[in-house]
Amino acid sequence: MQAERLRERASDLPREPGVYQFLDGESTLYVGKAVDVRSRVRSYADPRSARIRRMVRAADAIDVAVTDTETQALLLEANLIKRHQPRYNVRLKDDKSYPMVQLTDHPVPRIEITRDPSESAAVFGPYTKKTRVETVVKALRETYGLRGCSDHKYSGRDRPCLDYEMGLCTAPCTGEIDEAAYRKAVEPVRRFLSGETGILADPLESAMEDAAESADFERAAHLRDRLAAVERFHGEGGEAVQAHGGEDTVDVLGVAIEGEEATVARLRSEGGKLVDRDRFTLAAPYGADEGVPTVIAAFVVQHYAERDLPDALLLPQRHDDEEVAAWLDAEGVAVRVPGAGREAKLVDLALKNARRNVGGRDECAMLADALEIDSARRIEGFDVSHAQGKSAVGSDVTFVGGSAEKPDYRRKKLDDENDDYANMRRLVAWRARRAVEDRDDRPDPDLLLIDGGKGQLEAAREALEAERWDVPAVGLAKSEERVITPDREHSWPSDAPHLHLLQRVRDEAHRFAVQYHQTVRDEVKTVLDDVPGIGPETRKRLLGRFGSVENVREASLEDLTSVDGVGEKTAQTVKSRL
Repeated sequence: MQAERLRERASDLPREPGVYQFLDGESTLYVGKAVDVRSRVRSYADPRSARIRRMVRAADAIDVAVTDTETQALLLEANLIKRHQPRYNVRLKDDKSYPMVQLTDHPVPRIEITRDPSESAAVFGPYTKKTRVETVVKALRETYGLRGCSDHKYSGRDRPCLDYEMGLCTAPCTGEIDEAAYRKAVEPVRRFLSGETGILADPLESAMEDAAESADFERAAHLRDRLAAVERFHGEGGEAVQAHGGEDTVDVLGVAIEGEEATVARLRSEGGKLVDRDRFTLAAPYGADEGVPTVIAAFVVQHYAERDLPDALLLPQRHDDEEVAAWLDAEGVAVRVPGAGREAKLVDLALKNARRNVGGRDECAMLADALEIDSARRIEGFDVSHAQGKSAVGSDVTFVGGSAEKPDYRRKKLDDENDDYANMRRLVAWRARRAVEDRDDRPDPDLLLIDGGKGQLEAAREALEAERWDVPAVGLAKSEERVITPDREHSWPSDAPHLHLLQRVRDEAHRFAVQYHQTVRDEVKTVLDDVPGIGPETRKRLLGRFGSVENVREASLEDLTSVDGVGEKTAQTVKSRL
């Protein structure tokens, strides 16, 4: 695109916050955001770098989307970069996009939270906090009765579903409300999402006051919290947020660039202690010729798409992006470039971590690419263990960034049944149900790994579908080390780093399941429970020392009394009873 044509096109653009895309046919070359779209696009007539100069020459059109706030422009830019992977943007290879709300293009529209909105839908957002979006969407459904089910489940029903009984939907699927009346209820929802906060805040406030007058204080408190979320909804990033009294969480970033790839190392400090470290790979076209500041700005927005921001960020250099700086300031994040002292040493450590990985491939990113999913940074592995159907248990282990996250391990006793498929179905359904009902304090994983073949994977997927938990799942069978997906099997080289990652998760899930099974098995009642003077702890010590009831029977009195808690009288009783 020639400079004169670019200036001419820019003169028709709005002087409002928004996002612009430089296009080559149907392909997106570059995505940017601006407080004043017209002014920013016009500046590309005199490109600030060789990379941008090449991009402008290759472009033949510009597309623009206006947003309500500068923050929305910032977040929409991150979403579009994630979706289109434009070749001239610095882009994080392994991360998530921000949540949005859409009203589908259907005679009876569905309201839905999504990270990949339909082109035909009415889309609102993006937003920074998914939990706040979920609270607001539930309030909208309770107030106006919009459906949340898929079109497939909507069609062909002969009776209302549970959402109708819970007051979340007016059940247009079975004619409990006609389509015209339903569409009339959609309009206030559309107006609220467009910025009219009072449409939802007013009925919530009235309901809160009614509950308080009726002395239903628990419901009044619940409505108060919901009202607060609704009132903050359209102000996300628009007003200053007070920082906490102290800086409990601090993220330290280090950046290294080599060729067209950049590595960002992140260290996390909580309460003054270093608790976590990880590395991320970014595509940096033409070496991100603006340098480290450009990479930092791109990383911060894209990385914190679904993560809580820290209280402070320590950086090796200033990022020089005014919109990102304004966003961080509004969210109460302190940003520092330390020159000396402990903080400077932390930045140096982050830089060393970044340089150690520069030019290398991230196994999590490689796995995501191989499976064609958005991310594989957080993986949960599942296995079941039992003995001919007895003492059946399940394990749920978590890996983050390729390393075991042991505080996030979970385990569960299962029904005693000699059926691996049924046991796996119960285990995954338990995890999915807790996630859907927001009873699990862990983030949703990017990927579920099932220890087993096609049968176990199918059982897991049935559980996911039944509980409506949309998380990709794959299986890994031990026999041929083939990775099984719903539509194919992968046979990767034995030295592939992403295969090694899955093997580590699978083996750890197996180890954790077997360990728990042994614990449960050893707790099974034995004849020792009938011996006077032998309680559960003494029984465990006896079995721990001798291995089995048979060995206890064969032990001498001297050996028995050497066990803590077993006196001579008790030892004689054991010998006489066994």
